[in-house]
Amino acid sequence: MLSQFFTATTVALAASLASAQTFTECDPTKRDCPARPAVGSQIVDIDFRQGPNDFFTLADGTSLNYDTDLGAVFSINGEADAPTISSERWIFFGQVDVTVRAARGAGIVTSFVLQSDDLDEIDWEWLGGDNAQVQTNYFSKGCTETYDRGGFSPVADPINQFHTYTIRWTPEQLDWIIDGAVVRTLRNTGIEGCAGYPQSPMQIKLGTWVAGRPGAPQGTIDWAGGLANFDDAPFDGYYQSLRIQDFMGGRSEATEYHYGDRSGRWESIEVINDGTEVEPTSSVSSTSRTRTSSATTLSTVTSTTSAGTSSSTSTATDAPNTSDSPTPLLTPTLTRHYDSSGTVPTRASPSRLP
Repeated sequence: MLSQFFTATTVALAASLASAQTFTECDPTKRDCPARPAVGSQIVDIDFRQGPNDFFTLADGTSLNYDTDLGAVFSINGEADAPTISSERWIFFGQVDVTVRAARGAGIVTSFVLQSDDLDEIDWEWLGGDNAQVQTNYFSKGCTETYDRGGFSPVADPINQFHTYTIRWTPEQLDWIIDGAVVRTLRNTGIEGCAGYPQSPMQIKLGTWVAGRPGAPQGTIDWAGGLANFDDAPFDGYYQSLRIQDFMGGRSEATEYHYGDRSGRWESIEVINDGTEVEPTSSVSSTSRTRTSSATTLSTVTSTTSAGTSSSTSTATDAPNTSDSPTPLLTPTLTRHYDSSGTVPTRASPSRLP
């Protein structure tokens, strides 16, 4: 996500919020990369109504305000605006609950993304011109050959009402949850490729961005509901609070995650605690059901900015559940590419079938 540069850095950052990435600072499937700090055994609770929090880093160009009722205000006033924050620590399977109210406006996108260094990705996305549903998506190792993994799930008035959206992620399955109800389940069925199952340690990223802007691929503009009309600005998205639980790959403690080989498979990830690799103590699924660690609320800080096993190869299969099933996204209107300068990642947007 923290990737290439456009005329404004944040536009490139924003474009990467929404689809599989073609850039990473260090891809562990291609070379040795440093270990990433872990969230670890503490449950992290953050309430943005109390102000900024040092668990997240603001992207270049990002300026946030904080409202005592609404939380962190991600405001867009022009096409180059793309307020984005990224967590300082990673989770290796886990659960993240985010309470958010999406930004209104055709062409405006609100995103809650988990992304790994080898470009596995899990997404929630809200389109500012669609006040009846939310998009879910996932990617494996940055594969952009197909865009057939997304779906839409109904949600009541996401632009005017807060809802809590959850990603619950284990080696066996991935659940997208709205207000406690599972709306989509993805099972790891053990086939590799573009439909591979996301499985490497992930960072948490929140933001809003402008998909409907002049110069964007037409498929992206169409997907976003048209060009943004900045006569109606500002377009504000509100992140009120979030809770983060790290399942630590089935371990009881973790301070860092390191890729043990080039495979990107979850079994190869080294879980390190204070410099020593930790052997598994339980399955991740068991850990996720039984952990009762007390929550630790991170204190707000002063800021100068306004503000258990599964196959080692994997693909995912959507599983039916008793909740409303997502409407599948099937055909991409274009393929993902870099622009003529070779520096700007642009997203390929799937179009919904009638």
